[in-house]
Amino acid sequence: MHEYISYIVLLPFIGFLINGIFGKKFSEKFSGIIGSSAVGITFAIAVMIFFEMLKLPVEERSHIVTIFSWIAAGSLSINAAYQVDQLSILMTLIVTGVGFLIHVYSIGYMHGDKGFWRFFAYLNLFIFMMLNLVLADNFLLMFLGWEGVGLCSYLLIGFWHDKKFDTGGYKTGEATTSDAAKKAFVVNRIGDFGFLIAMFLIFNLFGTLAFEDVFSRASAIIPIGDTTMFWITLLLFLGATGKSAQIPLFVWLPDAMAGPTPVSALIHAATMVTAGVYMVARCSVLYALAPASMEIVAIVGIATAFFAATMGLVQNDIKKILAYSTISQLGYMFLGLGVGAFAAGIFHVMTHAFFKALLFLGAGAVIHAMHDEQDIQKMGGLKSKMPATYKTFFIAALAIAGIPPLSGFFSKDEILWKAFSDGSVVYFIIGWITAGLTAFYMFRLVSLTFEGKERWSHDKHPHEAPKVMTVPLIILAVLSVVGGFVGIPHALGGGNAIEQWLEPIFKRANLHLATGHHSGLTTEYLLMILSVFVGVAGIYFARKLYLQNPELVERLTTSFRNIHKLLWNKYFVDEIYDATVVTPIVKGSDKLLWKGFDVGIIDGIVNGSAKLTAWISSWMRKIQFGAVQNYAMVFVLGIIIILGILILK
Repeated sequence: MHEYISYIVLLPFIGFLINGIFGKKFSEKFSGIIGSSAVGITFAIAVMIFFEMLKLPVEERSHIVTIFSWIAAGSLSINAAYQVDQLSILMTLIVTGVGFLIHVYSIGYMHGDKGFWRFFAYLNLFIFMMLNLVLADNFLLMFLGWEGVGLCSYLLIGFWHDKKFDTGGYKTGEATTSDAAKKAFVVNRIGDFGFLIAMFLIFNLFGTLAFEDVFSRASAIIPIGDTTMFWITLLLFLGATGKSAQIPLFVWLPDAMAGPTPVSALIHAATMVTAGVYMVARCSVLYALAPASMEIVAIVGIATAFFAATMGLVQNDIKKILAYSTISQLGYMFLGLGVGAFAAGIFHVMTHAFFKALLFLGAGAVIHAMHDEQDIQKMGGLKSKMPATYKTFFIAALAIAGIPPLSGFFSKDEILWKAFSDGSVVYFIIGWITAGLTAFYMFRLVSLTFEGKERWSHDKHPHEAPKVMTVPLIILAVLSVVGGFVGIPHALGGGNAIEQWLEPIFKRANLHLATGHHSGLTTEYLLMILSVFVGVAGIYFARKLYLQNPELVERLTTSFRNIHKLLWNKYFVDEIYDATVVTPIVKGSDKLLWKGFDVGIIDGIVNGSAKLTAWISSWMRKIQFGAVQNYAMVFVLGIIIILGILILK
């Protein structure tokens, strides 16, 4: 079955070509079928490969499928080849499965849009690039997919290129979706530069960019704590902070909400933002050899999780709340990777894909019903108008809040448990507090959007979305409920099947990791109880405040207006970047590079040479009288002078 892996990558690209070239002539229905089928068939093939892998012995489940020889230059030899193993097939199932549901949903959401065919072409291209990223067997092919998803995010975020959007306090009313797309593209280029330098160092150190060769050689010859390995992994992580929106490169993700809602779901749930997590997990061996880098990954992850959660407490844009939630949940994933719980980090990637796609698509259904209104303060009482959307959204909110037995409980609790058992009590405490904040802001969102009194104008007539949009919500709701069962820990009588499935991928890394201390079952049960307690407490206080005591919310906002202002403005990070990075570069380009160097020097040389030529010409014209005898006299005089010089020699 592994020979079919090329079709997994090829089919979305074919869908992109068909819709991209001929889509303008197609009907909406046909374009939607082409785009959705390309991903749906891909998912079906991935499922078949997965079940075939289950039948094989563990040691035979990893295969490299070479398509063609790609680059051969000196000692550099790179194939276009795909690595099919437990990690890549899991990511492929997530990308294509959730991606397929988002494609189907988009048929209803984008109905009537003049760029309908173009939208599906971009979605298919996005899936194609993401599959190259997760299936690549070498760093260069991964980088191709890495850059490709960056390009597609630019195209999709700026799809409605002239639409205005609210930046949430920063340059309000001035920005368009094109600005958001450029911001995402530029910020990601900063991280991508780190990835690129890391590849140069890897090739210089190992003489290859193939994963298996690099990881086996590193494991055999590189000592733990090696300085070069520290810089390689740190630069790779810089790339991950860009793609996965971690401190300090998280600022692009909230503005990316300017794009169509299915784009937000695709970027946040199944594709682009999980690329950094996947890349660090794939390079687990390298990180195991650089403990300092792993510590940095954990610190950045837990800091991002906490700060993003605090920002989500005060936002009113339904999609931006979910954006900060995504940033926070990605922080949890990096915390897991940083403490060596690689399988737990990937487990959370999977469960997060289910409930976050559901949350975004549910938000899209609300926006669709409310005629593009996104302010939750202008909603309320939608539960009776949109029962299917409400029920599925409620399930997703419970999942992300970590309420058992939903999927988010198992994956998030596994990360917090691993952090604690690794001896990182501080990480656990911050992660535990963040879990409470997550439950609070998610049920603030649920309460203000679906419950309480109606706060929308009478000219709006909200209604349930069509079946093409609600069916994907129902499927994702089921996955949000049962998706965590593959990771039931041993303490609860499960076998943690996903950890066993991924164990061969991380076996080599685990050999280099310090074992840490391990707590008993009593401690694990206690931490589970604490985890559930803080989630329930967050839900309780959110509903108590926003449904029963809204006047208390106003008093608290007034009493803590400085803190509220700080959180509303995202700790003024955008303003700081604008003052310290953007403005100096713009002014430097204007005054130094353009007016100083370009106008003053380059144009000065060109214009000066023209003036010099004109001046010389003006003097030359004075001796051009037009009389032949004068020219003859000058000619004879020149001969006399030359003869005189020769005689005097």
